[in-house]
Amino acid sequence: MTKYILPFLLFATAVQSQSEIPKDYFANPLDIELILAGNFGEMRANHFHSGIDIKTEQREGLPVYAPADGYVSRINVQHYGYGKALYILHPNGYTTVYGHLRSFAGEIEKYVKDTQYAKETFEIELFPDASLLPVKKGDLIAYTGNTGGSGGPHLHYEIRDGAQRPMNPLLFGVSIPDTQIPIVTNLFVYPIDEDSQVNQNQNRQKLRLIKQKDGSYKTESVKAFGKLGFGITTYDQQDGASNKNGSYRIKTVYNGTEKFEVLFNKFSFDETRYLNRYTDYEYYETNKSMIQKLFREKNNPLSIITNEDDNGYIIAEDGRQSVYTIDVSDFSGNKIVITVPIEGKKLEILEPKIRKTSDDFIYSDQATSITKGKFSIYIPANALYEDTYLNIDANGDVLNFHEDIVPIHQNISITADISDYKDVDRDKLYIGRLNYKGVPYYNSTSRNGDKLTGKTRTFGKFTVAADTTPPVIKPVNFSDGKWMSNKNFLEVKITDDLSGISSYRATINGKFILMEYNYKNDVLTYNFNDNVILESENNLKVIVVDNVGNSATFEAKFFRKNS
Repeated sequence: MTKYILPFLLFATAVQSQSEIPKDYFANPLDIELILAGNFGEMRANHFHSGIDIKTEQREGLPVYAPADGYVSRINVQHYGYGKALYILHPNGYTTVYGHLRSFAGEIEKYVKDTQYAKETFEIELFPDASLLPVKKGDLIAYTGNTGGSGGPHLHYEIRDGAQRPMNPLLFGVSIPDTQIPIVTNLFVYPIDEDSQVNQNQNRQKLRLIKQKDGSYKTESVKAFGKLGFGITTYDQQDGASNKNGSYRIKTVYNGTEKFEVLFNKFSFDETRYLNRYTDYEYYETNKSMIQKLFREKNNPLSIITNEDDNGYIIAEDGRQSVYTIDVSDFSGNKIVITVPIEGKKLEILEPKIRKTSDDFIYSDQATSITKGKFSIYIPANALYEDTYLNIDANGDVLNFHEDIVPIHQNISITADISDYKDVDRDKLYIGRLNYKGVPYYNSTSRNGDKLTGKTRTFGKFTVAADTTPPVIKPVNFSDGKWMSNKNFLEVKITDDLSGISSYRATINGKFILMEYNYKNDVLTYNFNDNVILESENNLKVIVVDNVGNSATFEAKFFRKNS
């Protein structure tokens, strides 16, 4: 990486006006043909995707280059999320982000490793001064990998504006070959008001898509009355890849009037969880397919909705013929059109709206406290998007807290009274959410006396669970008392089947060594290239602690020739 001094004033305008997007400023971060595994803005669990995922030929270790001059403004190393991530601030105020890296390059890697050893921790977040790690366009900055929450080798690449809002990298001239039209898989209609109906039904209905000779779609004519909203499931594919990526723009028109437009150019991290309001959460949890609702409901502030008339709803009038159209397009302009002919008719309702009631009705704009058995629940105001009936009951140590078909926006607290447990057992207790097999998995839990409190943003079954079993530590690529001179890495497998791993620490001959934790295969790895001074005979010690404090210690001896 080239060393030079960047004047402070170069970055004094980091949050300058960015009304004109620079199309030719950033070069590609990889020296290969860019093929995407994921689009900007596509819908993931609880969030919109904030960058593009660039395929790396199913391998790790491809060089990543600085797309423009700048300096390393942030480095974040974590077990989950982006894994190893690098942030570069550029003179024009934009920041580029690189996630799931295998390693950093040159002076950046040395700076990170030196700091990790100084602080004796693998997970670390750093904010270097502007003069510490400057880069020039084309400098080698990192190598691609599969760290953090990545589902396979790729580079997660972002461009953020001066307010750290992610923007679509394709706006900046990143070119992705794409000659394929978007795919529409399903279309739905939602009767909204008390007297609304579609084909004598007041519930969400799926409409049959009929492909036309020109490639567009048309539905059968629907008989409808009242206020309606529509929803769509769709995806896009680019040339050279089979990945089902997100669409770029969806636009609707009703009788010549533009009703709704969603455009994936930019959003803020503060709003990304509102994806659960924009989509049909119940349908997703039941069918694992996301319906994008082409109307704005209450408590949906998403800025990706760039145009709307009456929040995207339409009114079907008795005796009037109408036409509703949906245009779905990708960034390259490939487009598919769906036409819905509507015959306005107010008919007898044969299938009224399904209403599920219970003893517990929650007003979304009010904080609510509920007690069931030994459990106390606190639902803060605006934790839910709308007023909702919840099914809640308790049976001993198990709390049935509704079903995971209603989205939660803010954390809800669950407190359990554990006064009937012996003092010696209480430190090993936690609030666990039961999976479909009835096995509890750890919820972040705190204890205050005889009260145990966990937080959740997911409904389901919860229980007071105990973990008295320490983690298990096993060697992977070595045996106690054996030579390791021909090994580049030392690997140890760590597992904990109940509350999960909280922390770990490893030493050789009493000196801290940096071990990287890959939670996807439960392996800790030490790189002998770290040049921690070893002896011919070396004593390894690994201590692992789970989330309730159970600790395990592994010790082994290995031999290695001094270089």
